[in-house]
Parts: sequence; C-alpha cells; structure tokens
Amino acid sequence: MVRGKTQMKRIENATSRQVTFSKRRNGLLKKAFELSVLCDAEVALIIFSPRGKLYEFSNCSMNKTIDRYQNRTKDLMSSNSTATEDVQLEKEYDSFSMTKKLEHLEVCKRKLLGDGLDLCSIDELQQLERQLERSLSKIRSRKYQMLKDEITKLKEEEKKLLEENAALQIKVRSESSKKQDSNQRSESSNHEEIMDVETELFIGPPERRSNNNNTNNNNNPFL
Repeated sequence: MVRGKTQMKRIENATSRQVTFSKRRNGLLKKAFELSVLCDAEVALIIFSPRGKLYEFSNCSMNKTIDRYQNRTKDLMSSNSTATEDVQLEKEYDSFSMTKKLEHLEVCKRKLLGDGLDLCSIDELQQLERQLERSLSKIRSRKYQMLKDEITKLKEEEKKLLEENAALQIKVRSESSKKQDSNQRSESSNHEEIMDVETELFIGPPERRSNNNNTNNNNNPFL
C-alpha cells in the first residue's frame, strides 16, 4: 500500500510521538553514518530527546568538529561583515556619483536656458551654440515629419470624401432618372385616356343647337 504523506506538525499523542521519535532518530543516525563512510565527510550529530536524553554520533572527535564549526562560523561572520562594508561603500560611492551627475545636468540645463553664462568661456559658449543648433535641427525635422504625416492623412480623407460624393451624385442622378421616367409614363397614360373619350364639337348658339336636335328628332320616323 502507498504510504500517506505525513503532515509536518507536532504529534499530540505522547505515545505516537515517542514511537515516531525513536524510529526517525535511528534512521537519522544511520544516514549520518552512511554519509561519513560513503563520502568521507566529517559528520557530527547531536540529538536531545523531549525528555532531555542525549544521542550523538561523530566519526571524528566531537569536540574537534565543534571547534572547527565555531571557527568556520567566525570566519563567515567576518567575511560577511567585510562584504557588507564593501557593499555599503559601493552604495555611498554610487550615491555620491549620482548626485554629482545630477548637479552637472542641472548646470547644463540652466546654461541651455540662457542662465549662468557669465562664467562660461568662448569655447563653452560655442559648444552650447552647437548643441542648441543640433537640438533645433532635430526639433524642426520632427515638426516637418509630423506636418507631412498630417497632410498625407488629410489628402487620404479628401480622396475618400470625393469618392463618397461621386457615389452620392450617381445615386441622385439614378433616382432622378427613375422619377422622370415614371412621370413620363404617367403623362403618356393620361394622354391615351383623354384620346379615347368621344367628343362632339358644335359651333353656334346653344338655342340653335337645341332646335336642330328637336327637328332631327321629329324627322326621325322611329322616334
């Protein structure tokens, strides 16, 4: 069966805690012995049980190993202290160097703005003039490029608007042509209806027309 993972916390049951201590203590002592033999390492192991009982293992003199450990610890502390001092000095130097650079940049900035020029020599003034000319050239180049891009963008928008205008004109002419054809067809239909109606044209006064109609009616034998 697969062993479950042991949770790393204090075992509350005293009997289980003592059994676990005994098993793991023996395993730890065995591992220390194997490490000293297989790897030819100097190993010193000290264990105190919960009741204060001492268990130890050392393949050399325990005192010798402890002295070696203490000396090594002192050397490491001294080395770390020296390293810390070196780091601190390096930080202070970097801070001082950065401060000097900021002061120099601030002076250069004032000179470029036209302040603090009284103590400048001819060579320094000429150098400032060349720097300003280079800066001005870059500024103008950037400005012209931006204007060129803006003009190109406006031309593209103009072209698009012209195309839309042309399309609208074609649509308007098409709609107007359709409307004109519809009006012509309507007028033609009305004209044909007028031509189909019978009309009688009579020239003369209304009374005469009435008498003539009566005479015609009297002369007609079928009426």
